[in-house]
Amino acid sequence: MVRSLSILGSTGSIGTQALEVVRNLGLNVEALAAYRNITRLEEQIREFRPKTVAVFEEKAAADLKTAVSDLSVRVLSGMEGLCEAASLPAADVVLNSVVGMVGLRPTLAAIQAQKNVALANKETLVAGGALVMEAARKNGVKILPVDSEHSAIFQCLQGCPDNKALSRLILTASGGPFFGKTKEELRKVTPEQALKHPNWDMGAKVTIDSATMMNKGLELIEASWLFGMPASRIDVVVHRESIVHSLIEYVDHSIIAQIGLPDMRIPIQYALTWPQRCTSPVGQLDLAKAGTLSFYEPDYETFVCLRACKTAMERGGLAPAAANGANEVAVSLFLQNKIPFLEIGSLVLEAVQRQPDAPAASLKDVLDADRAAREFVHYKTGI
Repeated sequence: MVRSLSILGSTGSIGTQALEVVRNLGLNVEALAAYRNITRLEEQIREFRPKTVAVFEEKAAADLKTAVSDLSVRVLSGMEGLCEAASLPAADVVLNSVVGMVGLRPTLAAIQAQKNVALANKETLVAGGALVMEAARKNGVKILPVDSEHSAIFQCLQGCPDNKALSRLILTASGGPFFGKTKEELRKVTPEQALKHPNWDMGAKVTIDSATMMNKGLELIEASWLFGMPASRIDVVVHRESIVHSLIEYVDHSIIAQIGLPDMRIPIQYALTWPQRCTSPVGQLDLAKAGTLSFYEPDYETFVCLRACKTAMERGGLAPAAANGANEVAVSLFLQNKIPFLEIGSLVLEAVQRQPDAPAASLKDVLDADRAAREFVHYKTGI
């Protein structure tokens, strides 16, 4: 089990829940990193006493340095600071829960420092899956999934002695706040409506991704890299109750599922304690009270983002990086009320279609594809 860890994205939804797990297990925090929320970060520093902290925004980092000048803590800044926090010698594991492409370089830095990575940053594998998994192989480190769906598959696979016995992976999706809605009904959706998730409490970007089902598309790509499974053998099923977190099917058509209450502290803790299991503050699932569990086919026509991601992974190369880059910009514009909800999916799909076929041979290739997709969205929207 991990003894000391660094947490990137400590002030966000996953990061704050990870610190609850740390508190419960009595683990040591070597480093914390955040984007700019220095008020919450200062509170975390004073409780967990990390030796190093990093703040992505330079001005916020300077303000934090003044605020914690009474403590013996190093304050780093920018991408370089984030990467240094990800590669400190004393940490056993780096938990990466930052949001967006900003998480790719710190993940690679952690791997190069031969740290196991508890990964909650989808974009790392979506855009740079080939680079990350090859680097992990070369450095002999493990990528431990934190997302509830990937953790569920990972947990189910603990009882699988031979991957040749696997037939397919099945990712569950809540369907978000707009399950069953038609395109016509979604034309005038507001950010406030899209941010009302029925089951999970997440950050704004991830919640919008859930509403468009982009989140599930990103998870499909991520699962393909994590578990070495082609996209053609990964299915998505809408499960409104969020009790079944994902499933695996064997060649004999036996299906194994991981189920539990929708609480991220379970997958976070398992990534940190694997292969051991520890007691958890999460409540016990009462199956009788849970009642009926429902499953539905996803609507690929209405929720274009899911279709775009499936297309991107089937094409491979830099297409997933284009999908992710376009989505990050489109979601930001939607949250600012600058584009309509349905335009997010249209922009992502077109960015994938415009991306030339090319391998993700280097970090520069990935970053160039990401930048081109972002520029396309700005050009297409005129914003």
